Amino acid sequence: MSKQAIIEAVTEDQLRSDDHFPDFSVGDTLDVHVRIIEGEKERTQVYQGVLIAKRGRGVNTTITVRRIVANEGVERIFPLHSPRIAKIDVVRHGDARRAKLYFLRDRVGKSRRLRDQRRGLKHLG
Repeated sequence: MSKQAIIEAVTEDQLRSDDHFPDFSVGDTLDVHVRIIEGEKERTQVYQGVLIAKRGRGVNTTITVRRIVANEGVERIFPLHSPRIAKIDVVRHGDARRAKLYFLRDRVGKSRRLRDQRRGLKHLG
């Protein structure tokens, strides 16, 4: 048995099942519900933003979500199989033609928006 097969066998029980998350792809606007533990208390905080990158495989899968706070771009990288992520909801499906949307970092204003898959919203800019 190869080293890679052994690693995958060990980490297999740590993976979340496919039915735990909805189908989402790059360009979608997501609500990521994150568990935050402060001392004895635990609460859930929602982080809403555009999914600009997915990378890794297996237990190492991560997603990068970008949002705008006070006219400043903020990106967070979430490990998909982390117990800190309570759930992920898809707010809207964006129409993206590439795998990584790093070009959105340079955009300002309405040109930052992506087309919507369902409504055929025209890309502005």
